[in-house]
Amino acid sequence: MRSPKITFVYLAIFGLAFLSFFACDSKNEQADVSADNFSVDEEELERNRSQIDVALAQNELWHSHWENEIGMFEASQFQLTMTDSIDPMEMPEKNPILKGDPLFPYQFPHPSGDGTMDIYSYKVEAHESIDSPFLNPDSEVVWYRQDGMRERLLFMGPSGMFEDGMWLNESEFLVLGYFQGMNGFRPMVWLINVETHILKQFQLEKASESYVPQSYISNKIKQLDLV
Repeated sequence: MRSPKITFVYLAIFGLAFLSFFACDSKNEQADVSADNFSVDEEELERNRSQIDVALAQNELWHSHWENEIGMFEASQFQLTMTDSIDPMEMPEKNPILKGDPLFPYQFPHPSGDGTMDIYSYKVEAHESIDSPFLNPDSEVVWYRQDGMRERLLFMGPSGMFEDGMWLNESEFLVLGYFQGMNGFRPMVWLINVETHILKQFQLEKASESYVPQSYISNKIKQLDLV
């Protein structure tokens, strides 16, 4: 009869082998998922880069602002780093940014009138009761639809900021901003399809070691003296 001690050793070895196999299988599965997330055909990638090129041309303020920080760059230098599906946080809420609000001129009306996209009201505190407008640490991109529903499409903590944006067409919205990593502040582009809820994230290889976070928004929204 096998001793309890030997039986325990066999069970321990079997358990470790099983866990090792499970861990390897999980890693392979995660690798497959990541590979799927990056599977975008070359024709679609070229279409996206053309969209970024249009955005840089029409958002000359943002483009020149970052060229002063990191030197010249163009759409072809943005690399796709992620594709993912968006699970929008949807709830009934009408757009609180009305005429007379200092942020009203800086919203992005839908091309066909289906509400507005807002990237500033969560970031910028500029109420009448506040003496000095300031930036919150977090950022979000919200679509206030015409039917009275609110969709949060993107959210980011203090490591980055959504600085500008534009509707490319009725179903695609492009966001310009930055992300702060170990190598500094890096310009970013996010492409959102509001119909399919697919997100694509692009980043520039160049980065700025020292960037003033509120510098672009202070320059664009001139009536706000951000602290």
